[in-house]
Amino acid sequence: MNQLPDIDIAQNANLQPIKEIAEAAGISEDNLELYGKYKAKINLNALKSDYSHKKLILVTAISPTSAGEGKTTTTIGLGDALRRRNKNAAIALREPSLGPVFGIKGGAAGGGYAQALPMDDLNLHFTGDFHAIGAANNLLAALLDNHIHQGNSLNIDTRRIVWKRCVDMNDRQLRNIVDGLGNRTDGVPRQDGFDITVASEVMAVFCLANSIADLKQRLKRMIVAYNQSGEAITAGDLKAEGAMTVLLKDAVKPNLIQTIEGTPTYVHGGPFANIAHGCNSILATKMALSNHDYLVTEAGFGSDLGAEKFIDIKCRENQLQPDAVVLVATVRALKKHGGVNNSELNCENQDALRKGIPNLLRHINVLKNVFKLKVVVAINRFPSDTEAELDVVKSVCAVNNVQACLSEVWSKGGAGGLSLADEVIKLCNTETELNFAYDLNQGIKEKITELAQKVYCAEGVDFTNQATRKIIEAEQAGYGNLPICMAKTQYSFSDDPSLLAAPENFRITVRDIRISAGAGFIVAMTGKIMTMPGLPKIPAAENIDIDEQGFIKGLM
Repeated sequence: MNQLPDIDIAQNANLQPIKEIAEAAGISEDNLELYGKYKAKINLNALKSDYSHKKLILVTAISPTSAGEGKTTTTIGLGDALRRRNKNAAIALREPSLGPVFGIKGGAAGGGYAQALPMDDLNLHFTGDFHAIGAANNLLAALLDNHIHQGNSLNIDTRRIVWKRCVDMNDRQLRNIVDGLGNRTDGVPRQDGFDITVASEVMAVFCLANSIADLKQRLKRMIVAYNQSGEAITAGDLKAEGAMTVLLKDAVKPNLIQTIEGTPTYVHGGPFANIAHGCNSILATKMALSNHDYLVTEAGFGSDLGAEKFIDIKCRENQLQPDAVVLVATVRALKKHGGVNNSELNCENQDALRKGIPNLLRHINVLKNVFKLKVVVAINRFPSDTEAELDVVKSVCAVNNVQACLSEVWSKGGAGGLSLADEVIKLCNTETELNFAYDLNQGIKEKITELAQKVYCAEGVDFTNQATRKIIEAEQAGYGNLPICMAKTQYSFSDDPSLLAAPENFRITVRDIRISAGAGFIVAMTGKIMTMPGLPKIPAAENIDIDEQGFIKGLM
């Protein structure tokens, strides 16, 4: 199948002025702050209070592989398809991080004829939200170190500083550093490190705050260090929350863009799902729900990560409930889970496909039997897929009482997602009762164990001495009733990225925990997961360029 590259399709698209997209959505021009002709921020007073009767559709996926799944492409195509079915539909996405854009994953604006536009703006600096988040994060770090330098009246233990600076770039050199070197006026020397911006607690707070006032209170609660008596020192103790909120006052407003077909697309916030909670902002979700009848949103990586956190953190806190879940799978990815090398994925291989299908079935089981949600499988079709392979996936889904719909939105736009849209509409018209993976009143270890056993199918969880000590301290300090945000590899149900498909007889190791008091969850660090990624041997940045006319190439 011959098709233009994604960026050529995007640059050839005829966009509507964003004022017209907003007007059609019922958002007045008075509530828009324009960033050029095709993107805008929406003032928070456009948020309506009643959205309980609207339909919320969550798009998630099987465990990701280098073969590709197309979750964002499916999300966008489904939104377009719902509008072709005369539904007042919108889309809510996360903003892409510059780390993956210039690293290995590439941009996050969809693909083919199912893209959010302007794609190049979205994948680069967009409206500056990430810069504001990084600035707020680093202001707090500067205030912390300045307080220590200026006499340390809070008696901060410099060996127990937990706040890191951040930068929105994959840079392994910054994972572990020593700073404050030089003269006495240059600071206090200490071991330190950077996180990528999307893994920072400011990003999580930004995405979970329901208002400016809520944002400020959450920032105030964030723990930055501990004093010599072991008591937590917060951003509020440093009187930092006001200035940080000022830096975020414009960023906190959701962004509005459009798809190739003109579907309103709310893009806001961007936490990774393997090291953070992996959902767009609650303000964007509520803004979209309050102005549309159907909202299609995605959660990062597979259902064991993004969807679990969407439900156990975001939905639980905000009394939301998905009316339908779309589980994206590809024949290529399932063959990858079945042991096929990337170079052979274009060849028909039903045996490998069947070996990889247990991954799909486990994700179906998590969504249906753990969270009690209604599921449809979207088979994101690639040109190399054969009819025999597609029939294998469809038949397996049918045996397990799940409808599988072929999705061809990459090549056909919304027209390629009509059967998927019809199934989603049908699911949205039936009742469901959301279930959570664990009870908040359980202890931290018990919640982590429940999650690992129910969602990952692990035999159990092993806690290092450090993790156990910190869990005891967290519970004694009153943080025991918070939900869990697991930091785990996205490639496997286990904490070992090499265990593909549906591994069994494994245990999860929790090596550390972090209290994200502002975000309102406990981060459990597993395996070798890191909060500052590195670049691959051949970064995507090497193939990105711009010509004299300002046309970008290589971005997708």
